[in-house]
Amino acid sequence: MITQDQIKELEKKVEELSIFHQVGKALTSTLDLQEVLTLIMGKISELQKPSTWSLLLIDEKKQELHFQIAIGKNSSNIKDVRIKIGQGLVGWVAQTGEAAIINDVSGDPRFLPEIDGIFHPHIKSIVCVPLKSKERTLGVIELINCFEGTFPNEDLSMLTSLADYAAIAIENAMYVKRIQELTITDDCTNLYNSRYFNYMIDSELSRSKRYNYNFALIFFDLDRFKLVNDTHGHLCGSRLLREIGDLIKQHLRDIDTAYRYGGDEFIILLPQTSKENALLVAKRLCSLLNQTYVTLEENVTVKITASFGVAAFPVDATSKVELVRLADQAMYRVKNRTRNDVEAT
Repeated sequence: MITQDQIKELEKKVEELSIFHQVGKALTSTLDLQEVLTLIMGKISELQKPSTWSLLLIDEKKQELHFQIAIGKNSSNIKDVRIKIGQGLVGWVAQTGEAAIINDVSGDPRFLPEIDGIFHPHIKSIVCVPLKSKERTLGVIELINCFEGTFPNEDLSMLTSLADYAAIAIENAMYVKRIQELTITDDCTNLYNSRYFNYMIDSELSRSKRYNYNFALIFFDLDRFKLVNDTHGHLCGSRLLREIGDLIKQHLRDIDTAYRYGGDEFIILLPQTSKENALLVAKRLCSLLNQTYVTLEENVTVKITASFGVAAFPVDATSKVELVRLADQAMYRVKNRTRNDVEAT
């Protein structure tokens, strides 16, 4: 005779299999990371019914965690919160790659209220499961409750399996993103390439016409770059281009984009920017380059300057071809006059 407990256990297994089926189907039908992760976390929430829950991803360069998804009290206040790997329980899980269930946080030294308690001031129990792929930890799933003893150890297997699904989704998204980056990025400078510029300026033209925005282009060309190649070789020339690319990116807004247009020619796209403000940006960059010395190899340091041209939509032109042509012509007027200066159309 089947007992009620056995029936409940079978029902739970059927529910778990249904969840695995739904998540597996989502993984094979979409590459939208947020969609898959939201589905997985939603299913975990249905099973565990935590007070709050979140999914954090690791930024390997900065060695810290950031919240990709967060649901619950105060979740809107943690958008920009960063947690160092190794800090608190969630940081410990990220560092060790081991899962942890604590049904009374007051007795565990890994729990730090200032780190793990940012969601809620009265946390009693917490479970953290690593998102792992090939022994590499990509992030952490964190469930929090305000009551003791709410996370049974037998549920850890289910949580770990769903975390594995989440890790697969993250790996897939990272792979697709990397492939996309390779198609739009210039290998030498790590700036965007001319193909992506053509796509982005078309998008910006459409957006600016629709919302009646301004935008501007800065076209610049390095002065006497051929002399660097001829004197020090093409490897040094490539190193210089990479240094210029890094320098330019550091001094632009998040919404601005820089492109290697070809050879030693570069374009900067400045959304929602007037011609006057674009001129100020160009002058600042021109001055910055003029003060920069680049070490190409041992005992080889060069100073580089550039000639800048500026054109703006809609005051100068309303088409892509005309905007680029006008900015290019302004740059060449500088090149033929004095170099190391800025001119607008």
